[in-house]
Amino acid sequence: MANCAIVWFRINLRLDDNESLVAAVKAAPVVPVYVFDDRQFKGTTHAFGFSKVGVHRAQFIIEAIRDLRERLRAKGSDLVVRRGLPEEVLLELARETQSGWIYCNRERTPEEVRVQDKLEAGLWSIGQELRYNRGKLLYHTADLPFPVSHTPDTFTQFRKEVERIVPIREPIDAPESLGVLPKGLDPGEIPTLADLGYPERPVESRAAIFHLGGETAALARLKHYLWDTDAAKQYKVTRNGLLGSDYSTKFSAWLAQGCLSPKRIMREVQRYEAERGANESTYWIYFELLWRDYFRLMAKKYNAQIFKHAGPKALMVGKAKIVADAPNSHYPTFERWAEGTTGVPFVDANMRELNATGFMSNRGRQNVASFLVNDLKLNWLMGAEYMESLLIDYDVASNYGNWNYVAKVGADPREDRYFNILSQAGRYDPDGEFVRHWLPELANVPKDRIHRPDLLTSEEQREYGVRLGVDYPNAMVDMTEWEPGRGGRTSSTPSRPAARNKRRGSRGGRSREIPTY
Repeated sequence: MANCAIVWFRINLRLDDNESLVAAVKAAPVVPVYVFDDRQFKGTTHAFGFSKVGVHRAQFIIEAIRDLRERLRAKGSDLVVRRGLPEEVLLELARETQSGWIYCNRERTPEEVRVQDKLEAGLWSIGQELRYNRGKLLYHTADLPFPVSHTPDTFTQFRKEVERIVPIREPIDAPESLGVLPKGLDPGEIPTLADLGYPERPVESRAAIFHLGGETAALARLKHYLWDTDAAKQYKVTRNGLLGSDYSTKFSAWLAQGCLSPKRIMREVQRYEAERGANESTYWIYFELLWRDYFRLMAKKYNAQIFKHAGPKALMVGKAKIVADAPNSHYPTFERWAEGTTGVPFVDANMRELNATGFMSNRGRQNVASFLVNDLKLNWLMGAEYMESLLIDYDVASNYGNWNYVAKVGADPREDRYFNILSQAGRYDPDGEFVRHWLPELANVPKDRIHRPDLLTSEEQREYGVRLGVDYPNAMVDMTEWEPGRGGRTSSTPSRPAARNKRRGSRGGRSREIPTY
């Protein structure tokens, strides 16, 4: 009989609704383990060499592991923490504890698959087994009306085949008791940022929200957004906001690390609707969770193709597309985009928020991505890898799915993903408050010029205390191209329209835009 069952916490850093944990408890005494993978915390992105995990996300993960350890200790157990390569560290722990099984979430993208395959092979060599569970999705793949390989390529079709038909399973409560670790097993120390080779994370007072890692903070945020503030009632109206903590749910960072279960969110939304009323906004929270499932299923369906310049679309239109769309990876141009020095205030303000905090609104992400792809004509993979590095809420499927979508290389057939930056800025930052918040050099520029500093005369520059080309850069692009009637592209991708029917039971409406965070 096995001495214990190891639970490998990967991207499921919670006790609530954790299928691996519950399954392991039923099999044997549990040894919870987290491994700080050197390939993640010391590695670089595949093509362009950005730090694979930026300082904001690294700090968030450290906080999540501290919280996970405290929650496990409250259940009578502890968290074993190690550094190294998971397939090696876990194999050694399996030998040391004489476990029978290692339980974990199954991942489907190539890097994660290679790790779990190596671990599985190692365990077989010593007569032990790797057992997989799921917990990242709102829906279980076994409940879907199609196999993953036949997931509809368009979100609208996916939604139609799922939302009215497939039940959402109940979230699983955390086990009441987990027991103690095997005698003599050292739990280990949780590394600091300095231990992992990072500088101290700067505190940014201008951040829209302070993201504290861990399940405790995640559940507190869920309670705050639904029950304490009633912000959920206005979500659909406010979700494109740029300043403040409650214009959108901000669940994404906790979802990305598995500190919060999508099924738990949905059950709380349903309870909220039963007690305080349902409307389009409460439905839209579900709608965004559905987008998250869609991107994850697309990543499973198309696998490594989502990371290639030609994207999933290449499998549909042929290799000629790959040759025709040779990537432009001009670093000096990219660096100005990344640093927020393009001379286009709405783009720059969003990029500086990302650099300073690790977060950017969904509206900002769509605009900066469109600008990089459509206006600067740069390789979309540069932007995708940069966000992979910096985003505190980085999720592999959502990040690359969104970039596939904007770059027009996803499976979805719609062609136009162009955002008129000037139109978008006027619509979502009409008074320039967001731009001034992140670009203090433009603090005195009035609202009729805040998004068009290129129009400032020499006298106005002196009056407003900004010198173009000195205090704030000249624009990289001709901004007159965004003006109506100038012959340039003036259309912008529309906001996702309202559902046609306001009643909770009638979920109509188009669904063209990428999800809100």
